[in-house]
Amino acid sequence: MIHTRNLTKLIRNGAIETKVLQNVNIDIEQGEYVAILGPSGSGKSSLINTIGLIEKPSAGELFFMDHEVSRLSERQRSNLRRGGIGFIFQNFGLIKELKVYENIELPLQYLRYNKKERQQKVEAVLAGLQISHLRQYFPDQLPALQKQLVAIARAVVSKPDLIVADEPTGSLSSSDGNRVMEVLSSLNEEGYTLVVATHSALEAERAQRIIQLFDGHVVTENIKNRL
Repeated sequence: MIHTRNLTKLIRNGAIETKVLQNVNIDIEQGEYVAILGPSGSGKSSLINTIGLIEKPSAGELFFMDHEVSRLSERQRSNLRRGGIGFIFQNFGLIKELKVYENIELPLQYLRYNKKERQQKVEAVLAGLQISHLRQYFPDQLPALQKQLVAIARAVVSKPDLIVADEPTGSLSSSDGNRVMEVLSSLNEEGYTLVVATHSALEAERAQRIIQLFDGHVVTENIKNRL
């Protein structure tokens, strides 16, 4: 599903150039649960944003669903993201002016679904995550755990090919973070391909495979046996 070949990402700040990703080669197959593990500044977010088609690599090749996409325009990448990739962020990324129902429905507004179809999909994901009772609340009325569950619902409502999560427990307590990681594991068990960036080795252990980054390099890759 995702293949990178010598992927490099540069960030320029005036005359200063920093390589945040250096010759990254990874392969993620459909249905896998992969953790990107590394400390702050290791390049996790840059890698997540690149394979999620938010950012464009500076060099190398990126394949998504058998298509080389590294040189696509922002509009072309946006079209691939819609319905194809679901995102979960540390800060939730919810629109505070929209109610929970409207936040979850929003990705469907850009796809070819009529009102009834959108309603059915939103109601199904609300029920699946056991948050139907939150539909009329605004994000600012919710505690952090419920905000992240709403964000997960928004990420999966279109049944994307790929779900990417960047430090999804970073704003949560340990118990709430554990709940979110359980939900993500269950999504993978349902068949979703999942890529999670984390600095927590304990959270990374939930994945089938761990790719460890340090200073923009892949330093280790571990395949785990899951019961």
